[in-house]
Amino acid sequence: MDVCPPVVVHPPESDGGRRLTIHGARVGIAYSLFDVLDFLHCTGLPAQDRAVDDPELIEWRVGGPYVWNSTA
Repeated sequence: MDVCPPVVVHPPESDGGRRLTIHGARVGIAYSLFDVLDFLHCTGLPAQDRAVDDPELIEWRVGGPYVWNSTA
């Protein structure tokens, strides 16, 4: 049985921001990897214990943690 990661970073939008959802709830727009880490910290998820490319923590849709423009 597959378990979905709690965090989803959606594809880049035209302004370079990426919508971020945690446990299915929209939490905001991230404009950098630092924003993603800040959102994780504010919600209590253990980002410091795991890599941002850990598929059990974050699902990166269209590109990974270093893609921040809509031409990906």
